[in-house]
Amino acid sequence: MNIDFNKNQDGLVPAIIQDVSTKKVLMLGYMNEEAFLKTNETKKVTFFSRSKDRLWTKGEDSGNFLNLVDIKNDCDNDTLLISVIPQGPTCHKGTDTCWGEDNEPNFGFLSNLEGIIEKRKRMSEVEPELREDKKSYVVSLFDEGINKIAQKVGEEAVETVIEAKDDNDELFLNESADLLFHYLILLQAKGFSLKDISKVLEERHR
Repeated sequence: MNIDFNKNQDGLVPAIIQDVSTKKVLMLGYMNEEAFLKTNETKKVTFFSRSKDRLWTKGEDSGNFLNLVDIKNDCDNDTLLISVIPQGPTCHKGTDTCWGEDNEPNFGFLSNLEGIIEKRKRMSEVEPELREDKKSYVVSLFDEGINKIAQKVGEEAVETVIEAKDDNDELFLNESADLLFHYLILLQAKGFSLKDISKVLEERHR
């Protein structure tokens, strides 16, 4: 790995720390060549602390180590992206990240969709006359209960299988989207989310 530690007068390069599973950025630190070599040797992320003016292994006092998975350098060879498995909270203030965010997986638009479904679920717990959207399809499913939701998932699964045997890709994708949408509703009805399913799959992978 060709890292230009001499680009800056202090011999330091920024090191962006990212959770290998959730892809959340946990913190930003700085490394000199010695810190980089020690990180690779010990598999514990080590920085050069500008305030302490010495090498500093994250977690050396708290026990909240950053276990090294992978290191990449950018196109200019002067910034590092370090994938880790965090051992406890990363920030010295006790939060998961130095931006005060929870280190939870994010599935892009699907996570946004889960948030909408969760909102509809809460709406179904309100008296009908007090609801913001009185014609919500998702709310109506929650009103009918778990059996109806499970039935819809079964129906959409059958329709997806039927379309899988045909050559119409557009219909197959649409039925697949319907299946996934109703499955997300079923997960919410059971009190779970995609991150719970992801956790099961990760444990199986190990």
